[in-house]
Amino acid sequence: MTLDQLRLFIAVAEREHVTAASRAMNVTQSAVSAAIAALEERYGVRLFDRVGRGIRLSEAGHLFLPEARAVVAQAAAAENVLDEISGLKRGTLRAVASQTIAAYWIPSILVAFRRKYPQITVELAVSNTEEAAKKVREGEAELGIVEAIVDDPALAQWPLGKDHLTIVQADAGVPEHADREWLRRQVWVMREPGSGTRATLEHYLLRLGIAPDELNVSLVLPSNESVRTAVEAGAGIAALSSLVVAPSLVAGTLHAASEVPESRFFYGLRHKERYRSPAADAFVEMIDLANRGHGPQPQSGRQT
Repeated sequence: MTLDQLRLFIAVAEREHVTAASRAMNVTQSAVSAAIAALEERYGVRLFDRVGRGIRLSEAGHLFLPEARAVVAQAAAAENVLDEISGLKRGTLRAVASQTIAAYWIPSILVAFRRKYPQITVELAVSNTEEAAKKVREGEAELGIVEAIVDDPALAQWPLGKDHLTIVQADAGVPEHADREWLRRQVWVMREPGSGTRATLEHYLLRLGIAPDELNVSLVLPSNESVRTAVEAGAGIAALSSLVVAPSLVAGTLHAASEVPESRFFYGLRHKERYRSPAADAFVEMIDLANRGHGPQPQSGRQT
């Protein structure tokens, strides 16, 4: 049976008149009669008794009517859910962001999105770039925001924002120029392989003619905060996002030895073949507006 058949049956049952039902439902009398006949023939029951030129619900029709109403009501409820999802009145956005983005760049946009769409739940996972791409590829997250280009043909990626790395140390005696030889001589604290921060630093070092395995690495740590804290304690130097080190530079617990002279982009990730929800589209649009200066600004590490 179909929903249309059920709706037409209910219309006839409520009016006990085919013509009145056809007018109410804006269909032809023959369409109404065909729908009733199809139900009766399919299940081998008579839903209406023909009394003279009128019709009355049969015993089977009386029993069937509340069930038909319940099915149509449930279908209407399901339609309302889809309407609410498309209208951003209900739903869940599952996203994943790399550490720098989740902790420093995007919180203000998350707050603004929640204020604009209070019925949308945002579930934000935090992973490094490599792990975030895996979550999007495997469908654990619809939207990813990461710190480096991902080599994965299943994923669409595009720039959403940008940042730069700052090389920092605890010692206030920073060199006037952190050249190649100075960088080679230092003890380094690094993020783990797979992080966008590390990938950006290694790309920069290769441009200077420094192979990453030439570096004297004392610690490899899994978060920006652990790297920053270790450097503040004197464990070595590190390259971290300007967003991460800005408070420490202001407080004087870290000192900038050099800035990596090229911006790095933050990239959006989506699976090319999976459904794009209205909530994810709205969130990306809010980020775009923020970058154009028409919405809540992502937090910045630049000091004025």
